[in-house]
Amino acid sequence: MSSDLRVRLVERVKELPDRPGVYVMKDFAGQVIYVGKASSLKNRVRSYFQSPAGLPRRTQLLVERIADFEYIVTDSEVEALILENNLIKKHRPWFNVQLRDDKTYPFIKITLEEEFPRVIVTRRLQQDGSRYFGPYADVGAMRETLRFLRRLFPIRNCSKKISEDEEPKLRPCLNYHIRKCLSPCSGRVSKEAYMELISQIMLFLEGRQDQVIRAMKTQMQEASDSLDFERAASIRDAVRAIERVTERQKIVLQSRSDIDVIGCFRDEADSCAQVFFIRSGKLIGRERFFITNIDDMPDCEMLTAFVKQYYSEATFIPDEVLLPIEPEDKEAISMWLREKKGRKVSIHVPQRGDKKHLIDMTTDNARLSLEDAKTKAVQDAVLKDAALLELQQALDLPTLPVRIEAFDISTIQGTDAVGGMVVFDRGRPAKSSYRRFKIRTVEGQDDYAMMHEIISRRYKKIPEHDQKERHLPDLIVIDGGKGQLNAGLNALCELDVQGIPVISLAESDELIFVEGQEQPIVLPRDSKALLLLRHIRDEAHRFAISYHRKLRTKRSTLSALEEIPGIGKKRLQALLKAFGSVRGIRSAEVEEIANVPGINHKLAERVKQVLTGNS
Repeated sequence: MSSDLRVRLVERVKELPDRPGVYVMKDFAGQVIYVGKASSLKNRVRSYFQSPAGLPRRTQLLVERIADFEYIVTDSEVEALILENNLIKKHRPWFNVQLRDDKTYPFIKITLEEEFPRVIVTRRLQQDGSRYFGPYADVGAMRETLRFLRRLFPIRNCSKKISEDEEPKLRPCLNYHIRKCLSPCSGRVSKEAYMELISQIMLFLEGRQDQVIRAMKTQMQEASDSLDFERAASIRDAVRAIERVTERQKIVLQSRSDIDVIGCFRDEADSCAQVFFIRSGKLIGRERFFITNIDDMPDCEMLTAFVKQYYSEATFIPDEVLLPIEPEDKEAISMWLREKKGRKVSIHVPQRGDKKHLIDMTTDNARLSLEDAKTKAVQDAVLKDAALLELQQALDLPTLPVRIEAFDISTIQGTDAVGGMVVFDRGRPAKSSYRRFKIRTVEGQDDYAMMHEIISRRYKKIPEHDQKERHLPDLIVIDGGKGQLNAGLNALCELDVQGIPVISLAESDELIFVEGQEQPIVLPRDSKALLLLRHIRDEAHRFAISYHRKLRTKRSTLSALEEIPGIGKKRLQALLKAFGSVRGIRSAEVEEIANVPGINHKLAERVKQVLTGNS
């Protein structure tokens, strides 16, 4: 930061209000690099421009990159905290603490906005009247829970729009006959009886299995009294299954309140946070989160950032949160959680007794998780490097193939033909560098010409003057045999791109064809190099075919819409213009579709039926 810029920023700081709010730091490119909150904007922002010697190294690096800042005044610290969370999620600033892959964690969603709700998995939180549980860092455990619930509770898993008042009723599907669904679509269960099952599922997911068991035992007795012994036996088996699950849960506290216990462990570069969920005194589960970009950040600041990010996404707020150290903004966080929950939420740092033991146990689990993750990462890196070295030797490559680009074609008889390119960096997928190609110049089924086209398009615009900007691979892998290899080599030759080794991998016998060699290379089936090549080839195939399916589905959907009486090309274009895509039309309500010029309510209903599969 130049001295002139520093002077200008310091002068601006003097004009800041002495009120709570959020400040946003930007770099010279205008990118948001840090978002923070303050009870006094003037005092907090001024602290960044004091003597650099008094600042932590992390803050010094931040200040060196600040070219501008903005601020938003709020009425309270709680409002500032909420706004800070929203801005961090929006901009993902580099200098803010990040939960690794936190946006990919799934939720269990109960679609309460529907008359007969479904239980599904989603990765998006929406204000749509549904009930969300999660996020779940352990996806396997979450799916196992779902399988268990679907065995116990015969609720629907189709996406049909069902109404109790709708006539005529549909015929029940196979799931009804094998007792996996009560078939609300055929009118075989009332809305009240169906919602009773949904209520029990929600209680189970909240960790209140005891209440579920009591309710189910009441139902079992009622069925027995009415001589419906088959239903009573079915409920009895479900009760026993739940009891077996709850027996494995450890009683850790005599308290009947709901408590989250948070523990953290950090090393020089990374940190792991564990959250233990205690419901009615029982430990019902846990989640772990890896925290990156912490450098020399104090423990208190790191823990505070985690708590704010975690509870901004959490769908359940407990009565009490146990922490290993006092967080910053404790009062503001307590008030914020109280607003989310609707009643008081306590934040405690226990010093002795059972709750202190829980903190120690959670912290120890965080330490073991981080150590285990680091060990696995090292082992994985060793295996990947060994595979790359073996591949270099097997193919006689001039350098270690650190960056590998692989290509594949996907089409059915020449229709919706596409190509895909995947990139692997040190043996791992670099998904941000993947590319998709819609075939433009080839008519009919000509795989060689299609491969020629996508290779040409990939390497056509490579600058020749600067090797650093070229991002050239150390190896090109083509899915196919000798024909596909020659097509790729011809494309590179026409572009005068030289010096990149090119191979093709035939799927049938895993033969490796190399430029200039008449006979293919055959590697042992258990070769690390072959396993890596197969993984890369399969990823290219998956990526290409997923794009092909997407285009094919879109085309068939558009064709189905055009076949609706009254929907021609003009009205279809009007719908796409109004909602942006087929997905946008599908997610729109009937009333919104009917507002499009030329679309009446009856036509809108038909469009919605076709897109949701309820025709």
